[in-house]
Amino acid sequence: MSKTTPATLALTKAGIAFELFPYDYDPDAPRVGLQAAQALGKAPEQVFKTLMTLADGKPACVIVPSDCEVSMKKLAAALRAKSAQMMKPADAERLTGYKVGGVSPFGQRKSVPMVMDETAILFDQVLINGGQRGLLLGIAPDDAVRAAGASLADLTA
Repeated sequence: MSKTTPATLALTKAGIAFELFPYDYDPDAPRVGLQAAQALGKAPEQVFKTLMTLADGKPACVIVPSDCEVSMKKLAAALRAKSAQMMKPADAERLTGYKVGGVSPFGQRKSVPMVMDETAILFDQVLINGGQRGLLLGIAPDDAVRAAGASLADLTA
């Protein structure tokens, strides 16, 4: 497995410190984020999943704890949109340049609005996908917000 991805390159270029957490990815896991947390022995609320969505039909990225569901109503409000929905996996892959299960908010092909769940600031470090299946990045929440150009909001159901 390569430890260099567009995400790690983007963070390195921005001078943002991160730690790599490789793990055995299980493509058959019912909830990949929870499987990653378990594989690494980390609290599920500290491992964040990256989801691609559409807000009023426009792409957006949402970063939430792996043990939570996104409230589409709260997401739409955070993005000042009328409605939000999940993006189709093929569209997410084409837009981000990453495979589903390996989507990172860092180093995506195209810049889109990003929103991270406000609970991230409760931790010294959060784990977020590093740009490939089986690789998470440990990063300070403030650095993650800055690197992704994200805003913080209450996003979970």
